Amino acid sequence: MNLTEFNRSDLCEHFSCPERSVSSAVYILLYMCAAAVVLLTVCGNLLIIISVLHFKQLHTPTNMLVLSLAVSDFLVGALVMPPVFIWTIESCWLFDTVYCICLMITSFILVNLSIYTIALIAVDRYLALSNPFFYTNTISTRMMCTVVYLNWCLSLVYNTIPYYFNGSLQTPVICPGECLVFLTGFLFAIDLIFSFIFPLSVIIILYSLVFLIAKKHATAIRELNNHTRPQTQKITSHSMKSERKAAKVLGILVAVFLACLLPYFIYSLLGSVMELQTDFFQKFGILLYLNSTINPVIYALFYPWFRRCIKLIITLQIFQRDSALINVFSRS
Repeated sequence: MNLTEFNRSDLCEHFSCPERSVSSAVYILLYMCAAAVVLLTVCGNLLIIISVLHFKQLHTPTNMLVLSLAVSDFLVGALVMPPVFIWTIESCWLFDTVYCICLMITSFILVNLSIYTIALIAVDRYLALSNPFFYTNTISTRMMCTVVYLNWCLSLVYNTIPYYFNGSLQTPVICPGECLVFLTGFLFAIDLIFSFIFPLSVIIILYSLVFLIAKKHATAIRELNNHTRPQTQKITSHSMKSERKAAKVLGILVAVFLACLLPYFIYSLLGSVMELQTDFFQKFGILLYLNSTINPVIYALFYPWFRRCIKLIITLQIFQRDSALINVFSRS
């Protein structure tokens, strides 16, 4: 997830630190808005993390992926957003080169991790809807934790190796007043395939299949509702409805993620045929990071259990004895 190759001798001519042209009031307002976004991102994702970890009823395979996504979003808010917002508001990179490289590597790891977590969620929903008996009997919470662990390890290794062996690669270009790391066209092509094209293809194909299956389930549920059914059929209908609702909410999550992701990658692709505009990379990068802010809002809007968890956490009821056993799906 990086920028394509440019002429190194002319590259930094495009970049400079302009004089600040906004009033002090606007300047303060921008920092207040940035702080609010960071706080919302950190607190929102922290609520998801606490909810999934604390309440035993939420210890499901799918929620392990939700937990992984929330942790990566939390780290984006805590580690990536603050320096990026400062860079954008000041219109100049105020920190040193080492911190810039560390920030870039961290953001690449977390975004790559989010992309593959979303892809794993698509795989999880497809298996749960297409073959529920296989999913129930095979996919356990422990197995999903192992998958999440491997995803984290692979993302860490994949995004740090090029910089660890930087002696054999092209030295990153850090322009004065900017924090943009440039790789060769070959490395960019490889990264584009593994960080964008492959996982995006998996997400689109599997979620297309998920919604086709969900449509079939909806038809089956209507047919069941038209006849008198035994209790076992009622249970099956309820289970199918729950799976469809989960697929719908996670589908919204995926759609919002792709809406935030696509502009950055499309502009990165077009970077080789158009003049590089650092302002656009900043804006598209911020849009990508804002997805970490939006995800908890999606859960709050569509998951009643998450709203109940928030209430239990804020009122400190989670510190009561046996609070982990509270039925968070209860309407009471």
